[in-house]
Amino acid sequence: MAKNKYSILLPTYNERENLPLIIWLINKTLDESGIAFEVIIIDDGSPDGTLDTAKQLQKIYGEKKIVLRPREKKLGLGTAYIHGIKHATGNYIIIMDADLSHHPKFIPQFIKKQKEGNYDIISGTRYIGDGGVYGWDLRRKLISRGANFLARILLRPGASDLTGSFRLYKKEILEKLISACGSKGYVFQMEMIVRARQFGYAVGEVPITFVDRFYGESKLGGNEVIQYATGLLRLFATT
Repeated sequence: MAKNKYSILLPTYNERENLPLIIWLINKTLDESGIAFEVIIIDDGSPDGTLDTAKQLQKIYGEKKIVLRPREKKLGLGTAYIHGIKHATGNYIIIMDADLSHHPKFIPQFIKKQKEGNYDIISGTRYIGDGGVYGWDLRRKLISRGANFLARILLRPGASDLTGSFRLYKKEILEKLISACGSKGYVFQMEMIVRARQFGYAVGEVPITFVDRFYGESKLGGNEVIQYATGLLRLFATT
């Protein structure tokens, strides 16, 4: 039986300072756990030199572990995943943020949980068990909690954290979900879980700690909040 391989999709935009740290952590954690992996970096034309940093990391860790698939400009998270999947050689896909919000130490737990229940999707959750958020002010915590609570009431997705972006998917399941999703931005992650429930896919959860980014600026603003509310109502009306 062939050994499982995990393709980690890492969309980046202005992550020059964070990228070396997250790659080092991924490499250390997965090598020590004996997990076969590759990291596919999808940089969307970062003006801060993220791609140049990625090229240096590729020289250090090798082309088999660090795969560069840049794009000329920001084209959205969903299309970044589609672009990355095309070049993925693993049978499982892991999506995570490049800004150190998601610690790779949880990846072996994702893999263990997936194997235990043969889940189609494992979602990292901030809202059950030992999960939590560090570094956010009260306003942002209330926005996140409120957004997830409202989504669970309206959509009944069978998952506790709809807006998180730290997940493991069977490759073929992720491909099907992306083709079925029409949302962009922060709503995209929510729709993925809602569609998974709609299609009858098995979703498991692993508690994670989310840490606010060390370097760079948060990409959450007023427009994203409005986009989320609009997307939530659209999903409520169509699912």
